[in-house]
Amino acid sequence: MRREYHRWYSHHLNRDMELLVHGHAGAPVLVFPTSKGRFFEYEDRGMVAALGDFLEQGWFQLYCVDSVDAESFYNWWTHPVNRILRHLQYEEYLLNEVLPLIRAQNPNSFLISHGCSFGAFHALNIAFRHPHLFGRVLACSGMFDMSTFFGGYYDNNIYFNTPSHFVPNLNDPHRLDALRRLDIIISIGKDDPNVENNRALSAALWQKMIWHAFREWDGWSHDWPYWQQMVRLYIQGHD
Repeated sequence: MRREYHRWYSHHLNRDMELLVHGHAGAPVLVFPTSKGRFFEYEDRGMVAALGDFLEQGWFQLYCVDSVDAESFYNWWTHPVNRILRHLQYEEYLLNEVLPLIRAQNPNSFLISHGCSFGAFHALNIAFRHPHLFGRVLACSGMFDMSTFFGGYYDNNIYFNTPSHFVPNLNDPHRLDALRRLDIIISIGKDDPNVENNRALSAALWQKMIWHAFREWDGWSHDWPYWQQMVRLYIQGHD
């Protein structure tokens, strides 16, 4: 299987950033790690191996990015303004550095956003904020209300990066049409602490007539063996 390592200095983040590419062709998949995770986590946890036959057949190509969560959401010792601004710099890095790399390497325009746990937030948030750029989002065992990270502080940047808050208020017809064209798959365990948050987001999507697949799994289902099963079931689209 083709495997490429990339590293460069990001002018949006003012630091070196790394990523791994797995596969040689197919729909590109922007893969986010779990909270404070690294670009090699998806491979180390057996997720790349779980998709091995799909990758060998050229159905998908994974772009596994690094996180800056320790500098943004989990950077407890700095002001919330700085933390959410750091996240927005990370988004600029993804949009203006990683996506151009994907486009230069892969002619397939059907971009998929995917992540598990905290990575599911990143995957869904960027796809919902920029739905015209993505064809599918697969969010496994995520949490989509990020306001609890900021100790009661709240501003527009936090609002617009909290899907549980901004989705119910969406009314721009162009944004809604773009979201309705997006293939959205959300999966979570019935005993996951975030299941009610996921159910509320699903209800908000239905209220906006945004079709999506919402899949509840038995038990907790918040661990790598479950995510290996989920990604194989859903990466090709809703079942």
